[in-house]
Amino acid sequence: MAGWTFSAGWGTQRALDVLLVEPRVVMEVAVDVARDSTGRWRHPVRPHRIRPDLDVAQVPLFGEDDASL
Repeated sequence: MAGWTFSAGWGTQRALDVLLVEPRVVMEVAVDVARDSTGRWRHPVRPHRIRPDLDVAQVPLFGEDDASL
């Protein structure tokens, strides 16, 4: 996606190759809200649990409407 960058790790300038895919499963994740000076997450996102009770179409994509479920 144009304009998005993904760091290879904290303190590195190397960017990761990105392959966008269509979501098929809803999963809750745990995140630390700490961000660096460019707005990127400082710590990795951790999987929490798969949500078989939700359809992918019910959940906004990251960066879109953040209305609660």
